[in-house]
Amino acid sequence: MKAKFLIIGYLLLAIASCTSKVKVVEPVETPSSELCAIDSLMWRQPDSALAQLQRAADSLDAFNGHYCQLLISELLYKNDWGQSNREELLQAVAYFDSLVRLTPPLQRGLGGLKNTPTNQNDNLVFLAARAHYINGVGYYEHDSVVEACKEYLKALEVMEEHFEEKERVGNMAKFMALTHGRLGEMFEEQLLAEPAIACYKQALFYCRREPTSKYGIPVLLYHLGIQYDIVDQKDSAAFYYDEALVNMPDFDNLHYRDLMSNKAIFAFYYLDYSSDSVINILKHLVTLSADEEERTTRLLTLGHILFEDKQYDSSRVYLETVFEQQEDITSKMIAAERLSSIYQMEGDSIKAQKYASFLVGLTMSEIEKKTEASKENEMFKDYLAQKQKKQAVIEREKAVKRALLIIIPIAAVVALVVFIDAKRRNKKQLKEQQAEAKKLLEEKDKQHTEVLEAERQTHRMEQAAIAGRLKRSNQELRELKGQIKHLDDLAAKTEAAASFNEEPICRLIMERVNEGQFKAKIDCELYKSYALDKQQLLDLRVAADLHFSKLTLRLRKTYPKLTNIDIDYCCLYLLNLTHADVSALMQRAYNTVVERDSKIQKILGSEKPLPVILMDIAHNPSST
Repeated sequence: MKAKFLIIGYLLLAIASCTSKVKVVEPVETPSSELCAIDSLMWRQPDSALAQLQRAADSLDAFNGHYCQLLISELLYKNDWGQSNREELLQAVAYFDSLVRLTPPLQRGLGGLKNTPTNQNDNLVFLAARAHYINGVGYYEHDSVVEACKEYLKALEVMEEHFEEKERVGNMAKFMALTHGRLGEMFEEQLLAEPAIACYKQALFYCRREPTSKYGIPVLLYHLGIQYDIVDQKDSAAFYYDEALVNMPDFDNLHYRDLMSNKAIFAFYYLDYSSDSVINILKHLVTLSADEEERTTRLLTLGHILFEDKQYDSSRVYLETVFEQQEDITSKMIAAERLSSIYQMEGDSIKAQKYASFLVGLTMSEIEKKTEASKENEMFKDYLAQKQKKQAVIEREKAVKRALLIIIPIAAVVALVVFIDAKRRNKKQLKEQQAEAKKLLEEKDKQHTEVLEAERQTHRMEQAAIAGRLKRSNQELRELKGQIKHLDDLAAKTEAAASFNEEPICRLIMERVNEGQFKAKIDCELYKSYALDKQQLLDLRVAADLHFSKLTLRLRKTYPKLTNIDIDYCCLYLLNLTHADVSALMQRAYNTVVERDSKIQKILGSEKPLPVILMDIAHNPSST
């Protein structure tokens, strides 16, 4: 251990070289390269950095003087020394705050950085945050918990105000992890689990970004497990305990032994592990203890578990060792309380009084430290009076317990009967409700089935009607096609067939008959009988839609220029009819039919014969 006098001597030398008053320095001085080197070393090897700081130059300006004082405080803390330069550190805090006030917070817009500080100003902000953090450490050392909390929060506020989240990397991330970790420890000591969990999670976030040490992450996970254990969230506690164990870099360290001890206790209380297996783990941890202080701490835990498991003889052996060898007052108090209870149960009032007297004396000792000497007598009498009152309360509680031993079984039986009856009633009521619900569901299913069956019947009738109409239409079309083919063959034998392009077919046929060109007299009324009426055309569209996946609707949608008459022509051509057939069925001039054929071909965008085009469209719905 380093000589304390060397530290004090150097502190006096450094204090003498620093300015006694806080001044706002403009322009900002540049930190000494030697101090910067020590600062860099401090984050990795604080003991070596402290040795170098003792040899640093004693001629320092205002900036470097305050920078030096901050380094002294940080290094004393990192080397487990008490903070001994409080006044100088307070001046350094105010000094760096005054410089940071000259540096506006970052204003980042869509156009990039605005008022972007230089690296020097970044360093000033970081120094100010560090000064508040180490000042909080000083307050904590002097038991000013509220003031320490304020300083830690101020350090975080400075960092968050001047640096974006993505900029807090490297030493800044390590600093954020340390600050959140200190806050978590403070809340944990005050038994405030929820804020402790929040702080430890933030510390873990930054520690994953830049580990504070090789044990930083597993220790934070371990503390999170403890906090979730406290708030009775056992699944989360078990998760973080396991994560801490997975992230532990080695197993020969105090953190690992603490973790295994807590996991063993957790398993004993909540995971139904056998007491023998838990006790064996704790005994093994005792053998791994690094020093006598740790050993007695492990013995205290072992004695506590044995006490809870009602193995009082074994528990007494370990607890007496703790009481005799442990210097920590809290550990001695816990051991004394357990030992007093054990000896009281065994009927050894002399030994029980021995440990009770220790607790009384310890309580009086604590009271004496906080009161004036003139009130010692009075406070001792008050304590004895309180003790007598407590004893009277204990006696009354014993009497109540004896009465309860009679009342509780009777009340338990009555409660059990009431509970069973209520459960039976609830079960019966639940069955009735389920039966009623099942009946309603069956009725709804029956109604739904009837509606579906009626709809199916209606649909079948409609399909049958459509199929009948379609069958008749197909038969009529086949007959018409045969008659038209016969007439077309007769017309083809005449030399004047070409003139059919000029006038309606009915008149042409009549003229040819009058001129005696046909040997067989053909009645024009026969052609008129071939004409399709509106209902037949409508039936033809319905048939085309049924057989070819809504052909007419697809034609209208894809080719909006097609008229209703064009659609009728398309349906006829789909039957592979000739122009003469179509002319007779539509009662249009042959030439008119040919022109409409050309028009439809242009709309459909193809030079293929119209029956071929329409057949392709009919059999390929995806093409439209």
